[in-house]
Amino acid sequence: MRRREFITLFGGTVVAWPLAVHAQQPAMPVIGFLGSASPDLFAKALGTFRQGLSETGYIEGRNVKIEYRWADGQNDRLSGLAADLVRHQVNVIVAPASTPAALAAKAATATIPIVFQIGSDPVVAGLVASLARPGGNVTGVANLNTELEPKRLELLRELMPTAKIVALLVNPTSSFITESISRDLQSTARTLGLQLKILNASTEREFDAAFGTLAQVRADALVIAPDAMFISRSEQLGALTLRYAVPAITQYREFAMAGGLMSYGGNSTDAVRLLGIYTGRVLKGEKPADLPVVQSAKVELVINLKTAKALGITVPNTLIGRADEVIE
Repeated sequence: MRRREFITLFGGTVVAWPLAVHAQQPAMPVIGFLGSASPDLFAKALGTFRQGLSETGYIEGRNVKIEYRWADGQNDRLSGLAADLVRHQVNVIVAPASTPAALAAKAATATIPIVFQIGSDPVVAGLVASLARPGGNVTGVANLNTELEPKRLELLRELMPTAKIVALLVNPTSSFITESISRDLQSTARTLGLQLKILNASTEREFDAAFGTLAQVRADALVIAPDAMFISRSEQLGALTLRYAVPAITQYREFAMAGGLMSYGGNSTDAVRLLGIYTGRVLKGEKPADLPVVQSAKVELVINLKTAKALGITVPNTLIGRADEVIE
Protein backbone atom coordinates (compact mmCIF):
# COMPACT_ATOMS: atom_id res chain seq x y z
CA MET A 1 0.00 0.00 0.00
CA ARG A 2 1.33 3.41 -0.88
CA ARG A 3 2.05 5.81 1.99
CA ARG A 4 -0.46 8.42 0.69
CA GLU A 5 -3.24 5.79 0.47
CA PHE A 6 -2.46 4.60 4.02
CA ILE A 7 -2.65 8.11 5.44
CA THR A 8 -5.97 8.76 3.66
CA LEU A 9 -7.49 5.50 4.94
CA PHE A 10 -6.22 6.03 8.49
CA GLY A 11 -7.47 9.60 8.55
CA GLY A 12 -10.92 8.54 7.38
CA THR A 13 -11.07 5.95 10.15
CA VAL A 14 -10.14 8.49 12.79
CA VAL A 15 -12.85 10.87 11.61
CA ALA A 16 -15.55 8.19 11.30
CA TRP A 17 -14.93 6.46 14.64
CA PRO A 18 -16.20 9.21 16.97
CA LEU A 19 -19.22 9.74 14.75
CA ALA A 20 -20.11 6.06 15.03
CA VAL A 21 -19.74 6.15 18.81
CA HIS A 22 -21.91 9.27 18.98
CA ALA A 23 -24.60 7.63 16.87
CA GLN A 24 -24.71 4.66 19.24
CA GLN A 25 -25.47 6.80 22.31
CA PRO A 26 -29.00 6.02 23.57
CA ALA A 27 -31.55 8.78 23.09
CA MET A 28 -32.69 10.54 26.26
CA PRO A 29 -36.14 9.23 27.28
CA VAL A 30 -39.00 11.73 27.22
CA ILE A 31 -41.84 12.05 29.72
CA GLY A 32 -45.06 13.63 28.49
CA PHE A 33 -46.50 15.62 31.40
CA LEU A 34 -50.24 16.24 30.97
CA GLY A 35 -51.31 18.79 33.59
CA SER A 36 -54.86 20.01 34.14
CA ALA A 37 -53.66 23.02 36.11
CA SER A 38 -51.11 25.73 35.23
CA PRO A 39 -47.34 25.52 35.87
CA ASP A 40 -47.22 28.34 38.43
CA LEU A 41 -49.98 26.80 40.54
CA PHE A 42 -48.48 23.31 40.28
CA ALA A 43 -44.88 24.34 41.01
CA LYS A 44 -44.64 22.81 44.51
CA ALA A 45 -46.18 19.50 43.46
CA LEU A 46 -43.91 19.41 40.40
CA GLY A 47 -40.89 19.60 42.69
CA THR A 48 -42.23 16.62 44.64
CA PHE A 49 -42.75 14.67 41.39
CA ARG A 50 -39.13 15.35 40.40
CA GLN A 51 -38.03 14.15 43.84
CA GLY A 52 -39.81 10.82 43.35
CA LEU A 53 -38.38 10.55 39.85
CA SER A 54 -34.86 11.12 41.19
CA GLU A 55 -35.30 8.23 43.63
CA THR A 56 -35.27 5.94 40.58
CA GLY A 57 -32.17 7.62 39.16
CA TYR A 58 -33.76 10.08 36.71
CA ILE A 59 -32.89 13.78 36.80
CA GLU A 60 -34.65 16.18 34.44
CA GLY A 61 -32.22 17.63 31.91
CA ARG A 62 -29.49 15.13 32.80
CA ASN A 63 -30.86 11.75 31.72
CA VAL A 64 -34.55 12.41 31.07
CA LYS A 65 -36.50 15.13 29.26
CA ILE A 66 -40.00 16.29 30.21
CA GLU A 67 -42.44 17.69 27.64
CA TYR A 68 -45.01 19.76 29.54
CA ARG A 69 -48.57 20.37 28.38
CA TRP A 70 -50.84 22.48 30.61
CA ALA A 71 -54.62 22.84 30.28
CA ASP A 72 -54.72 25.86 32.64
CA GLY A 73 -57.89 24.55 34.27
CA GLN A 74 -59.69 24.01 30.95
CA ASN A 75 -60.46 20.30 30.85
CA ASP A 76 -61.81 20.52 27.30
CA ARG A 77 -58.22 21.13 26.11
CA LEU A 78 -56.88 17.87 27.57
CA SER A 79 -57.74 15.59 24.65
CA GLY A 80 -55.88 17.82 22.19
CA LEU A 81 -52.86 18.11 24.50
CA ALA A 82 -52.78 14.34 25.01
CA ALA A 83 -52.90 13.79 21.24
CA ASP A 84 -49.99 16.20 20.84
CA LEU A 85 -47.87 14.18 23.29
CA VAL A 86 -48.69 11.03 21.35
CA ARG A 87 -47.54 12.70 18.11
CA HIS A 88 -44.25 13.55 19.84
CA GLN A 89 -43.82 9.83 20.61
CA VAL A 90 -43.00 10.33 24.28
CA ASN A 91 -41.89 7.27 26.25
CA VAL A 92 -44.52 7.65 28.97
CA ILE A 93 -47.42 10.01 29.69
CA VAL A 94 -47.92 11.26 33.24
CA ALA A 95 -51.33 12.55 34.38
CA PRO A 96 -50.98 14.18 37.83
CA ALA A 97 -53.84 14.97 40.21
CA SER A 98 -56.53 14.76 37.55
CA THR A 99 -59.01 12.08 36.55
CA PRO A 100 -59.95 14.01 33.36
CA ALA A 101 -56.26 14.13 32.33
CA ALA A 102 -55.86 10.40 32.92
CA LEU A 103 -58.99 9.64 30.89
CA ALA A 104 -57.81 11.92 28.07
CA ALA A 105 -54.44 10.18 27.97
CA LYS A 106 -56.04 6.74 27.86
CA ALA A 107 -58.32 7.82 25.02
CA ALA A 108 -55.32 9.11 23.07
CA THR A 109 -53.17 5.96 23.10
CA ALA A 110 -53.36 2.24 23.81
CA THR A 111 -49.60 1.68 23.44
CA ILE A 112 -47.67 4.46 25.20
CA PRO A 113 -47.46 3.73 28.96
CA ILE A 114 -49.59 6.03 31.13
CA VAL A 115 -49.03 6.71 34.83
CA PHE A 116 -51.80 8.60 36.66
CA GLN A 117 -52.30 10.11 40.10
CA ILE A 118 -55.98 10.60 40.91
CA GLY A 119 -58.31 10.95 43.88
CA SER A 120 -61.06 8.71 42.50
CA ASP A 121 -61.48 4.96 42.01
CA PRO A 122 -59.52 4.09 38.82
CA VAL A 123 -61.54 0.91 38.30
CA VAL A 124 -64.88 2.73 38.41
CA ALA A 125 -63.40 5.45 36.17
CA GLY A 126 -62.53 2.79 33.59
CA LEU A 127 -58.79 3.42 33.69
CA VAL A 128 -57.72 -0.07 34.84
CA ALA A 129 -59.25 -3.54 35.01
CA SER A 130 -58.38 -3.94 38.69
CA LEU A 131 -56.05 -2.42 41.27
CA ALA A 132 -53.89 -5.55 41.55
CA ARG A 133 -53.80 -6.30 37.80
CA PRO A 134 -54.29 -3.06 35.86
CA GLY A 135 -53.87 -4.64 32.43
CA GLY A 136 -53.27 -2.61 29.30
CA ASN A 137 -50.94 0.40 29.28
CA VAL A 138 -52.20 2.27 32.36
CA THR A 139 -51.30 2.22 36.07
CA GLY A 140 -50.63 4.79 38.78
CA VAL A 141 -51.43 6.13 42.22
CA ALA A 142 -54.88 6.48 43.78
CA ASN A 143 -55.14 8.59 46.93
CA LEU A 144 -58.37 8.68 48.88
CA ASN A 145 -60.43 11.76 48.03
CA THR A 146 -63.75 11.23 46.28
CA GLU A 147 -64.45 8.24 48.55
CA LEU A 148 -64.05 10.58 51.53
CA GLU A 149 -66.61 13.11 50.35
CA PRO A 150 -69.45 11.70 52.52
CA LYS A 151 -67.11 11.85 55.52
CA ARG A 152 -66.43 15.54 54.83
CA LEU A 153 -70.15 16.21 54.92
CA GLU A 154 -70.40 14.29 58.20
CA LEU A 155 -67.58 16.41 59.68
CA LEU A 156 -69.41 19.60 58.74
CA ARG A 157 -72.58 18.27 60.34
CA GLU A 158 -70.66 17.34 63.50
CA LEU A 159 -69.29 20.87 63.63
CA MET A 160 -72.66 22.49 62.84
CA PRO A 161 -75.43 20.22 64.16
CA THR A 162 -78.16 22.81 63.41
CA ALA A 163 -77.23 23.14 59.71
CA LYS A 164 -80.08 22.47 57.27
CA ILE A 165 -78.66 23.28 53.84
CA VAL A 166 -75.16 22.48 52.53
CA ALA A 167 -73.82 23.53 49.13
CA LEU A 168 -71.47 21.42 47.00
CA LEU A 169 -69.09 23.24 44.63
CA VAL A 170 -68.20 21.14 41.57
CA ASN A 171 -66.47 21.60 38.23
CA PRO A 172 -69.03 20.51 35.61
CA THR A 173 -66.29 19.83 33.04
CA SER A 174 -64.98 17.05 35.31
CA SER A 175 -68.06 14.98 34.52
CA PHE A 176 -66.98 11.69 36.09
CA ILE A 177 -66.04 13.25 39.45
CA THR A 178 -69.02 15.60 39.47
CA GLU A 179 -71.55 12.85 38.81
CA SER A 180 -70.12 10.36 41.32
CA ILE A 181 -69.69 12.92 44.12
CA SER A 182 -73.10 14.51 43.59
CA ARG A 183 -74.74 11.08 43.71
CA ASP A 184 -72.88 9.99 46.85
CA LEU A 185 -73.43 13.26 48.70
CA GLN A 186 -77.13 13.40 47.86
CA SER A 187 -77.49 10.02 49.54
CA THR A 188 -75.42 11.06 52.59
CA ALA A 189 -77.29 14.37 52.88
CA ARG A 190 -80.65 12.57 53.01
CA THR A 191 -79.32 10.28 55.73
CA LEU A 192 -78.17 13.30 57.77
CA GLY A 193 -81.40 15.21 57.20
CA LEU A 194 -79.70 17.86 55.04
CA GLN A 195 -80.58 19.51 51.75
CA LEU A 196 -77.77 19.56 49.19
CA LYS A 197 -77.48 22.39 46.66
CA ILE A 198 -75.10 22.03 43.69
CA LEU A 199 -72.99 25.03 42.63
CA ASN A 200 -70.89 25.03 39.43
CA ALA A 201 -67.59 26.69 38.58
CA SER A 202 -65.47 25.56 35.65
CA THR A 203 -63.16 28.60 35.50
CA GLU A 204 -61.57 30.89 38.04
CA ARG A 205 -63.79 33.74 36.81
CA GLU A 206 -66.87 31.79 37.91
CA PHE A 207 -65.81 31.50 41.56
CA ASP A 208 -67.35 34.81 42.66
CA ALA A 209 -70.67 34.01 40.96
CA ALA A 210 -70.76 30.58 42.63
CA PHE A 211 -70.02 32.02 46.07
CA GLY A 212 -72.56 34.78 45.51
CA THR A 213 -75.19 32.06 45.07
CA LEU A 214 -74.59 30.76 48.61
CA ALA A 215 -76.85 33.41 50.13
CA GLN A 216 -79.58 32.76 47.54
CA VAL A 217 -79.74 29.04 48.37
CA ARG A 218 -79.39 29.85 52.11
CA ALA A 219 -76.47 27.46 52.50
CA ASP A 220 -75.17 26.99 56.06
CA ALA A 221 -71.92 25.39 54.89
CA LEU A 222 -69.96 24.40 51.79
CA VAL A 223 -68.21 21.26 50.54
CA ILE A 224 -65.66 21.84 47.76
CA ALA A 225 -65.29 18.79 45.52
CA PRO A 226 -61.89 17.34 44.58
CA ASP A 227 -60.81 18.81 41.24
CA ALA A 228 -57.43 19.76 39.80
CA MET A 229 -58.55 23.35 39.21
CA PHE A 230 -59.87 23.69 42.77
CA ILE A 231 -56.76 22.05 44.22
CA SER A 232 -54.43 24.44 42.40
CA ARG A 233 -56.49 27.42 43.61
CA SER A 234 -56.75 26.40 47.26
CA GLU A 235 -55.51 29.78 48.50
CA GLN A 236 -58.07 31.72 46.48
CA LEU A 237 -60.90 29.45 47.62
CA GLY A 238 -59.79 29.75 51.24
CA ALA A 239 -59.86 33.54 50.95
CA LEU A 240 -63.33 33.45 49.35
CA THR A 241 -64.79 31.36 52.18
CA LEU A 242 -63.55 34.00 54.60
CA ARG A 243 -64.93 36.86 52.51
CA TYR A 244 -68.34 35.20 52.24
CA ALA A 245 -68.21 33.95 55.84
CA VAL A 246 -69.06 30.36 54.94
CA PRO A 247 -67.79 27.31 56.87
CA ALA A 248 -66.19 25.07 54.24
CA ILE A 249 -64.26 21.84 53.87
CA THR A 250 -62.26 20.29 51.04
CA GLN A 251 -59.53 17.70 50.66
CA TYR A 252 -56.10 19.36 50.88
CA ARG A 253 -54.43 21.12 53.80
CA GLU A 254 -53.40 24.10 51.61
CA PHE A 255 -57.05 25.17 51.75
CA ALA A 256 -57.13 25.26 55.55
CA MET A 257 -53.73 26.96 55.62
CA ALA A 258 -55.17 29.70 53.36
CA GLY A 259 -58.12 30.43 55.66
CA GLY A 260 -60.56 27.65 54.90
CA LEU A 261 -62.19 26.10 57.95
CA MET A 262 -61.27 22.44 57.48
CA SER A 263 -59.56 19.99 55.16
CA TYR A 264 -59.85 16.23 55.19
CA GLY A 265 -58.24 14.04 52.58
CA GLY A 266 -55.32 12.05 51.28
CA ASN A 267 -51.76 13.26 51.55
CA SER A 268 -51.09 14.86 48.16
CA THR A 269 -47.34 15.22 48.72
CA ASP A 270 -46.92 11.50 49.29
CA ALA A 271 -49.08 10.65 46.27
CA VAL A 272 -47.15 12.90 43.86
CA ARG A 273 -43.83 11.47 45.06
CA LEU A 274 -45.13 7.95 44.40
CA LEU A 275 -46.18 9.14 40.92
CA GLY A 276 -42.58 10.12 40.24
CA ILE A 277 -41.29 6.76 41.47
CA TYR A 278 -43.73 4.80 39.31
CA THR A 279 -42.84 6.91 36.28
CA GLY A 280 -39.17 6.07 36.79
CA ARG A 281 -39.94 2.37 37.08
CA VAL A 282 -41.83 2.44 33.79
CA LEU A 283 -38.91 4.24 32.12
CA LYS A 284 -36.65 1.45 33.34
CA GLY A 285 -38.77 -1.06 31.46
CA GLU A 286 -41.48 -2.27 33.84
CA LYS A 287 -44.88 -2.73 32.19
CA PRO A 288 -47.93 -0.82 33.52
CA ALA A 289 -49.97 -4.03 33.21
CA ASP A 290 -47.67 -5.64 35.79
CA LEU A 291 -47.55 -2.71 38.23
CA PRO A 292 -50.44 -2.74 40.75
CA VAL A 293 -52.12 0.61 41.37
CA VAL A 294 -50.56 2.12 44.49
CA GLN A 295 -53.05 3.32 47.09
CA SER A 296 -51.86 6.26 49.15
CA ALA A 297 -54.03 5.70 52.21
CA LYS A 298 -52.75 8.39 54.58
CA VAL A 299 -55.60 10.74 55.50
CA GLU A 300 -55.26 14.05 57.35
CA LEU A 301 -57.75 16.27 59.17
CA VAL A 302 -56.72 19.93 59.49
CA ILE A 303 -58.80 22.50 61.40
CA ASN A 304 -58.25 26.26 61.28
CA LEU A 305 -59.33 27.56 64.70
CA LYS A 306 -58.62 31.18 63.69
CA THR A 307 -61.21 30.85 60.93
CA ALA A 308 -63.65 29.13 63.27
CA LYS A 309 -63.36 32.07 65.69
CA ALA A 310 -63.85 34.57 62.86
CA LEU A 311 -67.02 32.71 61.82
CA GLY A 312 -68.31 32.49 65.39
CA ILE A 313 -68.08 28.69 65.46
CA THR A 314 -67.03 26.70 68.51
CA VAL A 315 -65.18 23.56 67.49
CA PRO A 316 -65.95 20.61 69.82
CA ASN A 317 -62.96 19.27 71.75
CA THR A 318 -63.77 15.81 70.43
CA LEU A 319 -63.19 17.06 66.89
CA ILE A 320 -60.03 18.97 67.82
CA GLY A 321 -58.68 15.82 69.45
CA ARG A 322 -59.02 13.87 66.18
CA ALA A 323 -57.28 16.52 64.09
CA ASP A 324 -53.81 15.85 62.66
CA GLU A 325 -53.09 19.58 62.63
CA VAL A 326 -54.74 22.55 64.32
CA ILE A 327 -54.07 26.09 63.12
CA GLU A 328 -54.36 28.59 65.99
